[in-house]
Amino acid sequence: MRSKYHFIIIGSGWRALYYVRVAKALPEIFCIDAMYCRTQEKADLIAGQYQIHTTTSIEECVAYKPDFAVVAVKKDAICDVSMEWLDRGITVLSETPAALDMDSLNKLYSYYKCGKKQVVAEQYREYPNIKASLKLINEGIIGDVSCVNVSLAHEYHGISLIRAFLGVNPGEKYTVSAKTYEFPTTQTLTRYDKFTDGRIAGKKRCVATFEFESGKVAWYDFDSEQYRSPIRKNTLKVQGVRGELIDECVYYLDENNEGQTGRIITDSHVINTGNSNPNFEKIREIKKISFNNKIIYEPEFGLCGLSEDETAIAVMMKNTAEYSRGNASAPYSMEDALADAYAAILLKKAVETGEMVHS
Repeated sequence: MRSKYHFIIIGSGWRALYYVRVAKALPEIFCIDAMYCRTQEKADLIAGQYQIHTTTSIEECVAYKPDFAVVAVKKDAICDVSMEWLDRGITVLSETPAALDMDSLNKLYSYYKCGKKQVVAEQYREYPNIKASLKLINEGIIGDVSCVNVSLAHEYHGISLIRAFLGVNPGEKYTVSAKTYEFPTTQTLTRYDKFTDGRIAGKKRCVATFEFESGKVAWYDFDSEQYRSPIRKNTLKVQGVRGELIDECVYYLDENNEGQTGRIITDSHVINTGNSNPNFEKIREIKKISFNNKIIYEPEFGLCGLSEDETAIAVMMKNTAEYSRGNASAPYSMEDALADAYAAILLKKAVETGEMVHS
């Protein structure tokens, strides 16, 4: 019988609690040895609220010899904190991005080349709906892919998806040009609040073009309101030589070169998120995804009350533990993670300068 995967959490904020929920949903698979907090006051608060063991002792955390340490701290501290725990001989699963500047990216790369084990939790490719779409594309239903429109996720997340759908490697050269616009938008949902008073605020929308050395092209489009807003839809268009995928619809040629249309069908249900979802946003758990009466996705851990994001994180956690134990390769390579962060830096530069930027 497989032993549980043990981990510790560094950080106690909004993102760190995702890992707590995963462990509580899958207690037969994951065990939180401890959450490390900087102050005893915060440690006591978290322990009382979530019934997990917390500590302010680094030595105690190291002594557990966990499979991995989750580093879920503020973005500007992720790199340094990750290196601290890597120096203690522990495999790190760090939140995104890997780092925010070139010097830090180079430091992380040197750690990786020296054999330190770090995985950046770039989980979007493990989202059930994205994983199902990638499966169809990789099976060749629309032929070789030439271009993609991605309006699903911001910066490094969006860039990770661009490379996945185009099938370009993290080392391929490219150029990026970009511009940010601001439009009045009615506010609806945030992480912590629900607005129903019709208030309007200026929201930024970044539009960019990535042109790769291979000739493949990606159009990136992200609105700062679209992650949760019911009036801003995530959308995807992938075009290949024999068809295209637009969200859940696939237009393709069959073996007789006759045009066909298929729909990706997602079977899901609303889950009860309790106090972790104060704005009452509807969160859905995916039961299965099918195409042309064939199941192309089923949850690896079965139905356990996890959202798409949490399901993807759970897969990353399990695969990171297996990587740490020497049983598997990294679930997301450091080359990919560093390429994502680097591209996000170039995207920001392109927006700020208004000029085409070369990788």
